[in-house]
Amino acid sequence: MNFNKKLAVAVSGAVLLMAGQVALADSATDIVDALVMKGVLTEEEGRLITKGHTSKTNVTPVLKEKDNNFIIESPNGNNSISLTGRIHFDYRNYDYEQGNYTNGGTASSTGADTFDIRRGRLGVKYKFAKHYSGEIVFNTVGAVDVLDVAYIDIGWFEKAKIRAGQFKMPMSLEQLTSSNNIDFIERSVLDNYVSAKERGVQVFGEPATGLTYAVALSNGNAAASATTGPEGDVRVDNKDVLGRFTINFAEIMGNKEMVLHGGLALAKGEIPFGSGFGASTSAPRTEARGATYFTAPVLKTDNASDHANDRTRIGLEAAIAQGPFKLQGQYLRSNYDFTTTVRGYDVDINTMYVQALWTITGESHASRYKAGAFSGIKPTKNFDPDTFSGGAWEVGARYSRFDAKDFNTAGLGHTTDANITLGTGFSKANAYTAGIKFVANPNFRVMLDYVHTSWEGAFNNTTVSVNGRTETQENALLMRTQVMF
Repeated sequence: MNFNKKLAVAVSGAVLLMAGQVALADSATDIVDALVMKGVLTEEEGRLITKGHTSKTNVTPVLKEKDNNFIIESPNGNNSISLTGRIHFDYRNYDYEQGNYTNGGTASSTGADTFDIRRGRLGVKYKFAKHYSGEIVFNTVGAVDVLDVAYIDIGWFEKAKIRAGQFKMPMSLEQLTSSNNIDFIERSVLDNYVSAKERGVQVFGEPATGLTYAVALSNGNAAASATTGPEGDVRVDNKDVLGRFTINFAEIMGNKEMVLHGGLALAKGEIPFGSGFGASTSAPRTEARGATYFTAPVLKTDNASDHANDRTRIGLEAAIAQGPFKLQGQYLRSNYDFTTTVRGYDVDINTMYVQALWTITGESHASRYKAGAFSGIKPTKNFDPDTFSGGAWEVGARYSRFDAKDFNTAGLGHTTDANITLGTGFSKANAYTAGIKFVANPNFRVMLDYVHTSWEGAFNNTTVSVNGRTETQENALLMRTQVMF
C-alpha cells in the first residue's frame, strides 16, 4: 500500500472513530465513498473501513415542504406521511322577512342569518412500501359520521390502480373537485343527485395521454348512513355500479396552456322502498343552504309488489379553459323505474349547471388540471401583508337548474297511491350565483357569493314557508374564510 493510500486509510479511519454521532458517521462514509470513486481506495478497502457504520441517508427521514405543508418522507421516496386539515368558516345572510307571529307564524332557522363552521376536518395522507398509499380524514364538527374518508390505494399497475374503503365515487367533476378548491362557496343543485363519499372499491387509471377512467362498486348510499341510513342496502343486496371516463383533447394535442375536457358518467343501482329519491338527500336545500323547496315522495314498504326502485344516472360534463378563463358545465339525468300494486312508474329528475370564471390576476386554469379534475388556484405571487401585494383574484357566475316535473303526476305529486307518500314543494328551481374570491396563498382564501333562487310548479298546491310567510324565491349573501393544509 503506497503512502497516499495509507494516508487516506488513516484519515478515514480516524474520522469514523471520532464519529460518535450519526451525522458524523454519515459524513465520514461520504468521504470514503468519494475516495473509492477517485480510485484512491479500492471498493474492498472502502467496505472494510466503513464496516459497522450505516449511512444516515439510509435511515433518517427527509422533511419536505410543499404548499406550506410538511411531508416526512424516506430517502428513497417509498414511504411518507403528512398531516392535512381544513376549516371553512361561513357567514350566511338571507333576505327573508319576519313573520306575523301573532297569526300563528313561527320563527324558522331556515331564514336565520348565521355564522357557521361549515367544515372542520383533520387527516393523514400516507404512503408505504412504494406501491401503497391512501388517506384517513376525520370530521371534527357538525358531522353525522366522524369518519370522512378512509381508503387505501394499491398501485401495483400504474394504469389500473385499486382503491378500497370510504372515498368519493367516480361520478362528477364538481364533486371530485375538493371542497377546498370548488369555484363557489357551495356546489350546484346537481350535486344532490350524484354519489359522493361511499364505501366500496374501484379500479382507476390513465390508460393513455389525456384519458382517465374509473369503475367502482359501492353500497349505493351516503357514507354517513352506511349501516342504518334510509338509503342503505340493508334491504337491497345489489351494489351500485359506477363509471366515469374523461378526455382532455388539449393534452392529447400537446397543448399545455389549454384544457378541452369532456366526461361521461354512468351509475346503476337500486333504492329500497321506504326511502325517498336522490343520492345525498331527498329534500334538497337551495345552493345557499337555505329553504328546502322539494321533498321527494316516499315509497312505502307495505303492499309493494316491487321492493326496489331501479335508479339509473347518466352524467355529461365539459370544461374549456384558456389562460385565466374557464367555462364549465354538467348535466345529470336521474331515472327512477319502479312498480307498486297500483301502477308502474318511470320518472326523471334532471339537473344541470353552467359557470364561467375569470382569474383577474392572470393565473392559468390549465395548471390546475390533472387526471380529469381541477385542483386549487396557486397565486403567481403569494400575498405579502407587509407590502399588501400579491395573491390571486377571481370572479365568476353560475346558472343551475333543477327539474322534477315528471313527479308532478298521479301517485307522486298528485292524487294518491296507497304505496306512496306524496311529494311536496316545487318541481322546478332556478339558481343564479355571482362570486368573487381572493386566494392569498395555497392555504388561505376568502370568498363572497350572492345567490338568487326561485322555484315553481307546486305539488298539490303546497308551498314553501319561512317565518310563517309563503315564499317563492330566496336571496342570500354568503361569505367564507378558509384555511387548509
